[in-house]
Formats: sequence, C-alpha cells, structure tokens
Amino acid sequence: MKRISLLLLWALAAIGVSASTTLPLRGRVIKANDPHLQYVGRISFQNPLSPRFSYPGTQVIAAFEGTSLRMIAKPGSGYFVAQIDEAEPFKVAFRGERDSVASLATALPRGRHTVRLMYSVEGYEYLPEFRGFILDADGTMLDAPALPDRRIEFVGNSITCGYGNESIDAHDHFEFETENHYYSYAQLTARQLCAQSYIVARSGIGVYRNYGGPKSGTPADNIQAQYEYTLYNDHSERWDFARFQPQLVCINLGTNDLSTNNYDERLLKKAYKQFLATVRSHNPQAKIVFLCGSMLSGKELGIARRILNEVADEARQAGDQEVYRFDFTPHTGDLYYGADYHPSLWQHQKMAAELTAYLRALMQWF
Repeated sequence: MKRISLLLLWALAAIGVSASTTLPLRGRVIKANDPHLQYVGRISFQNPLSPRFSYPGTQVIAAFEGTSLRMIAKPGSGYFVAQIDEAEPFKVAFRGERDSVASLATALPRGRHTVRLMYSVEGYEYLPEFRGFILDADGTMLDAPALPDRRIEFVGNSITCGYGNESIDAHDHFEFETENHYYSYAQLTARQLCAQSYIVARSGIGVYRNYGGPKSGTPADNIQAQYEYTLYNDHSERWDFARFQPQLVCINLGTNDLSTNNYDERLLKKAYKQFLATVRSHNPQAKIVFLCGSMLSGKELGIARRILNEVADEARQAGDQEVYRFDFTPHTGDLYYGADYHPSLWQHQKMAAELTAYLRALMQWF
C-alpha cells in the first residue's frame, strides 16, 4: 500500500497537483514552480514543474510553517545536503529507481522554519531534477529568506566540485559517495563571506585540455565549450547571463591542462586569454580572480603561476584593471588527502580560510 501511495503521489505531482490537494501520504504538495521557492544556480526551467540542473552547488531555499517536510526529486537524482533552520546539515540520497520522496524533517515545533537544499555532487550522470516539497496537510509556505547581495561565481574543476573530499585515503578513486561540494572551499568561502554562489565546475575539465586529453586540446568539451550553457554537456539551452551578475568571478583551472606531461604552454596561455575575454564579456562589472592550486607542484606549478601572472598582467596593460591573481598553498598531505590525492575536508577548510581573507580585503566585504 505504501508503494502504491508513493506512486500515486508522484503521478499527481507530475501532472500538476494543486498545492492545496491532500494526498494519501497526508501531505500538501508544493510544486517546483511555487513562487515561494528561491532558486540559486544554473537551472533549466524549460519544465517548471521539474527544473533540471547539473552543476554542484545548485540550491533551493524555502520557508514554511508545519511540523514536517519531505522533498520530491526525480528518481536517481543523486545526493543533496539539507539544512533545517540552524541544525546540522545532512546528506539526502536519491539513488534507487523509485526513490522519489525523502523525509527532511519530522516532529518540528510549530512555527516558522527554513530549509536550505544544495545539490552536493556533479550531475553529469544523474541528470537531477527537483520536483517540490510535501508539507503537513495544514502546512503553509512562507516567503523565503532574502538572498545575500554579495554574489560570486566559481568556475573550476574537481577541486571546486569537492571531488573525494569525504575520503581520507589518497588511493581511493572517484565515487559520488565521497564527493561533497557543500564542504568545498568554494561553498565554505561563500558562507564565510555571506555571499550567493553560482558554480560552473566539472571534474577533469580544463581551459584548453581536459584531463588526459591530447596535446592539441579538447575543444569539444573544455570549459570554453561549456560556459555558455545552462547544463553541462547539454547545448539545448544557452545560459541567460542576465539572471546572475556576480560582483566577483573566481576561476580555478589549469590543473587538468597540465596533467600527464602532454601539454602545450602556448595553447594554454592562448586559451586562458580567450576564456578571460568570454567571462569579461558576460560580466563587465565583475572583479575576476585567477586562482592557482592546490594540487599542482614542481614544474607544473611554476608554469601555471607564470602563465596566470602573464595573462593577468597583459589584461591590465590592455585596460582591464579588475583582473587579479591568488595562489593557494599547495597541499602536502599534512591535512590528509582525499580520493586520488585531492584536497581533504581539512585542506578545503584551509583553502577557504586563505581565499576568504584575500577576497574580504579585495572586495572590502567586512
């Protein structure tokens, strides 16, 4: 009977159940297009009842009155991190073929509550979709908390995604179970600065050459091929840059370009300059910061820093005075390694502390 009720719930939600409808699960369905819901991130609303997204860090923020809360997502959407009020955040999984409803809170005291929901992994395989909430039968949606005025876009690779940060063994390989973008340096920094964050990041991606790619580059799916679009590897919808104009863009790329000793420094610098021009064209008022690290070392670290310094210097000489540089401290394992020698949770905390101090001074965000 429970399974039948779940299927009925989803069938009704999918065809557009009224928010006031009481269902067999004794709940009130709040559809994904409810005006009380606050969205953050690159999201496709081509189907407003089932918005799609693929980058980590996508958020749904809401406020409600009631004693319980459940969420609805496409089965197999992957992992989210949820936070109710100021309680400890926790992970929510949609992994099974029929996993479409998950409980986020029960036995809450009556009164106003907030929920902050963040997609915590890369969605290039899961192709996640959010489909709404379920309140108590007499629950009520309220106006969501206002978003911060400060706005940051992070563009990056696996480091920004949080690849393997929940592993403490460098010999582990990639698993979605050990990736948690919520605790990445990007999100830690954004929270410390009280800023909105939009993420355009994918493990393995480069400026001109993705991880292990040919020396000539991977023009079909590097960051330049993806940045213009709402979803990763889906060119059916161009991103509307007017939807989010950051005051600050942080670009942390280059690690994959310089991988496997099969790179071309000239092509890398050329690609950085081209990508800077693209980012600037869409964000004319933003400060742009090229980040370096923290996984590179030795010769490749020197190359990355030199090229980024040259690109930033040449941009300023050409008249763009709002291009900056920042280097993370390279990690050495003293704070453990995550999977495949990626930054651990503790390394991400260190990175966030370094970057927060730099950006706070740069932006005067005190």
